[in-house]
Amino acid sequence: MKPRKLHDVGQSIWLDNITRDLLTSGTLQRYIDELSVTGLTSNPTIFDQAFLHTGAYDGAIAGALARGLSPEDTFFEIAIDDLREAADHFRAIWEGTGGVDGWVSLEVSPLFAYDTEKTVAQAKSLHAKAGRRNLFIKIPGTKEGLPAIEEAIFSGVPVNVTLLFSREQYVASAEAYLKGLERRVAAGLNPDVRSVASLFISRWDKSTMDKVPANLRNKLGVAIAGRSYKAYRDLLATDRFQRLGGAGARPQRLLFASTGTKDPKASDILYIKSLAAPFTVNTMPEGTLKALSEHTDIGELLPLDGGDCEEALDRFAKAGIDNDGLAAQLQEEGAASFVKSWKDLMGVIASKRAALNEPALKAGG
Repeated sequence: MKPRKLHDVGQSIWLDNITRDLLTSGTLQRYIDELSVTGLTSNPTIFDQAFLHTGAYDGAIAGALARGLSPEDTFFEIAIDDLREAADHFRAIWEGTGGVDGWVSLEVSPLFAYDTEKTVAQAKSLHAKAGRRNLFIKIPGTKEGLPAIEEAIFSGVPVNVTLLFSREQYVASAEAYLKGLERRVAAGLNPDVRSVASLFISRWDKSTMDKVPANLRNKLGVAIAGRSYKAYRDLLATDRFQRLGGAGARPQRLLFASTGTKDPKASDILYIKSLAAPFTVNTMPEGTLKALSEHTDIGELLPLDGGDCEEALDRFAKAGIDNDGLAAQLQEEGAASFVKSWKDLMGVIASKRAALNEPALKAGG
């Protein structure tokens, strides 16, 4: 399945990675030109790995040290610089699609996943600092994150809702988005504030791999995606959304996230081939993107009604999998994982600052 074929059926291909080397080496532009990449996402884990395994950021960290910035402020300054450059790479796509595509994403501090007020304040601040209209602020779809999503949308901040794991969590995020738009309409404001809702896929299968029969392995994530896709398409057809569309609003697109295959025995494009669907996004790691370029068959599109997703989910229920309980658990674990990456990232910055500062201290001593 060549990336262009996926693009031609109406699904956007976004890269789930960012490093300074990716930007400066010309690799990102090559992915745009040759592999139909039309957007990019980031998260604390991605930046943690980038800071840890490369010296590309040492100069920026040293500069921040000289100005007395905290590790958190240092990170956001560097991340915003990278994402500004990435956003500029996608600017022509953003303009050419009327703002439908060509986005990059920056996440609020994971420490705020359960703090509505701090999430809203930081979302507004980060978007203003970035100064790029094609930059999403990522806000988790936790219970506390939902009112933050609504408030951010009402304030005109484009939002990538992250850490969604089920139809119910997706619908709740869509509700927050619609409420934000409806408040803008009521206030006489332009409701054209964009959003995507990121549904995480592969973690479902990773968490159940050793708990279900062999014939059910690697099928739960796709079934959850099918169920959520049906809810997404149903929502687009509602009178409620049609009224907002008439006022100038655009849909919050469904984004399939965490689509790198975790099972080494499964196809390297398992979640790409299974989730091809128009007016959606698939954000994938570099390895999956490269694997996609080596395949030629796109297969069938994801059915509008989710296909046999409900039958598949019934089979998992009979195998002892509590889908609702697991969705809540995966969201909690996802939030905790990002907090760990965030703390690791702050530690990496602090240790690099100390190492960079050591020669100066010795010279002064």
